[in-house]
Amino acid sequence: MKRILQNAIALAVVIIVLFIVVPLPTQLLDILLVVNISLSMLILVITMTVADALDFSIFPSLLLITTLFRLGLNISTTRQILGNNGNAGAVIQSFGNMITQGNIVLGFIIFLIIVLVQMIVVTKGAERVSEVAARFTLDAMPGKQMAIDADLSSGLIDEQGAKARRAKIQKEADFYGAMDGATKFVKGDATLGLIVTMINFVGGLILGVTMGGMELSAALSTYSIATIGDGLVSQIPSLMISTATAMVVTRTVSDGSLNDDVVRQFGSQPRAILTAGLVVALLGLIPGTPHAALLIVGAGLTAAGWFMSTRLDREKEAEAAAALAEEAAPAAEEMVPNAADYYKDINNVYSLLTVDPIEMAFGYSLLPMVDENNGGKLIGRNALFRRQYAQDMGVVIPSIRFHDSSALGTNQYVIKIKGEEVARGEILVDYFLALEPANPTGEIDGIETVEPAYGIPSRWILPENKEMAEIYGYTVIDPLSVMQTHLSEVIRSHAYELLGRAEVIQLVENLKRTSPEVVEETVPALLSYAQLERILRNLLREGVPIRDLGTILETAGTALATTKDLDMVSENIRAALARTITRRFCEHGQLRVVTLDAEVEKRVISSLSKNEQGIYLAMGPDLMQQIITQLAEYIKKFNDLSQTPIVLTSQVIRIYLSRMLSQFYPNLYVLAFNEITSDVQIQSLGNVTLPRDAAGRPERRAAAV
Repeated sequence: MKRILQNAIALAVVIIVLFIVVPLPTQLLDILLVVNISLSMLILVITMTVADALDFSIFPSLLLITTLFRLGLNISTTRQILGNNGNAGAVIQSFGNMITQGNIVLGFIIFLIIVLVQMIVVTKGAERVSEVAARFTLDAMPGKQMAIDADLSSGLIDEQGAKARRAKIQKEADFYGAMDGATKFVKGDATLGLIVTMINFVGGLILGVTMGGMELSAALSTYSIATIGDGLVSQIPSLMISTATAMVVTRTVSDGSLNDDVVRQFGSQPRAILTAGLVVALLGLIPGTPHAALLIVGAGLTAAGWFMSTRLDREKEAEAAAALAEEAAPAAEEMVPNAADYYKDINNVYSLLTVDPIEMAFGYSLLPMVDENNGGKLIGRNALFRRQYAQDMGVVIPSIRFHDSSALGTNQYVIKIKGEEVARGEILVDYFLALEPANPTGEIDGIETVEPAYGIPSRWILPENKEMAEIYGYTVIDPLSVMQTHLSEVIRSHAYELLGRAEVIQLVENLKRTSPEVVEETVPALLSYAQLERILRNLLREGVPIRDLGTILETAGTALATTKDLDMVSENIRAALARTITRRFCEHGQLRVVTLDAEVEKRVISSLSKNEQGIYLAMGPDLMQQIITQLAEYIKKFNDLSQTPIVLTSQVIRIYLSRMLSQFYPNLYVLAFNEITSDVQIQSLGNVTLPRDAAGRPERRAAAV
């Protein structure tokens, strides 16, 4: 029994298919027709009560099953009408008598109108909306993926949240793609219903007169009622399913059920309802108009609008009273001493010399985004980013000082590292930022700007244009996320500057709790805190996580036995962190890179020089220009793929080439072959080469003096 229940749907589909072949008795047919109507009504009600289309994700499959069910019943009723002298059961007979009411011509006209409404209005509209929704959903997927990656990098969500949102995006694309195909079943069902009706009527007349011995008038009456009844019993469920289909694909934005949305959104517009009621009532006073109907409807709308307006006014008064009560609450005020007297004490002057590691100043209009007492969420989001960054990179970001500044514009903010400005931006609080896609499907009105974190062309748009912008393929971000993303990217790019001696000592002390032997053997016996600070900064400067501090110390202790060059020690550590580096830069088992030609690497190696301070790169301007120019073209390919540009080279020149290229391309990463694990598939997007002479040999130009 349990196994039968587990396969009930599959068994039901098989039974439905058998309806096409196996004749059904009229009593069973009546029951199945009522079940068909009830099931269609149930589906229609469900589509109006769900808040999200994915809450009813089985709808495309259910649409196919119900369509097949109606087709099976259509064939069974046709068999009964044509083979049983027009007797197809009580349900069909009742519906036929109800619609004709003794007038066959009127019944046919009403039935034809119902069929045309379904085919031309509901079914055709649902089919078109499904096509558009499926196309726009697929077009918007890359932008939504970028938004998820931005939230993940800024710490707004964790990896599990990102996976859940990616899964939802994929389900939405699959759902609307399936709906696009499922609407074709609805359209075909409506067309077939009209064809079957004609077959029942014409075939019934022929069989009734020629084989049944019926008079033409009797056959016309009998088969007309049966045909119209059968058509109604089939088309009414089909109309409800078509309406349910249109309901699902048109409800792209919803915060609740359809009933909740209608009540809330109409209730928030009492002036419109009141105005409409007054206009309708005035029309009722014009001579020659239906006074009673217009005055009744106008009075009803006016009363409803007045009631809603009164309710909204009471709610606003309550909110204003609560705000005044909060402002009137006594607040402790600090007594600020006179500035001249305060700074007479020299110890108080020293307090002015303190430099905050990270500082963020705001214009006046941006303060509500920071002030937690007024619902500001920037501090809370920054705490989430601090946790996420510590898990990813192994560094704890220090506290950030937030404050207002009268020197800034009302919409501006400034980010400072150790007292010096490193970035600034401008936020329009009442707008959304729409990042322009490569090929937008439409143009959206807005104020043109540039996204501050990544430099993407964007525009500030009004909240009411948000959904349309997403349909056109724009990635829409709220103002708080724009600011948090900018702050997060600035911290990432300057994290190595924020790592000081105190932070290094704290990291080592934290490692002592789990690996005391490693610390005692290495720090400070072989490696001083100053040297460890320099190594960790080298790694962070190039985006390498330092979370595995135990491996870093072990590798550094081994490398110091053969070299005292901390740069070479850092390179050995990078090789030991190959899995970490691979995970950091590899996507889906693939690593897209730009490589250097063997001759280019030789020329770079020959450009290395050594002095008292160590090895440095003394590259000629011609070779440097050739490398920089070619990389500029390849970086465009990376930008088109929305991936981090990476140059893959040998370990010998990696660090020197990285330092040179960082002056021209700060977001470019240089990796060595020994830093990539063997299970990664490397795909080269280009190869930096030297110009060739007529014989095919690399040209050698003298370095400029």
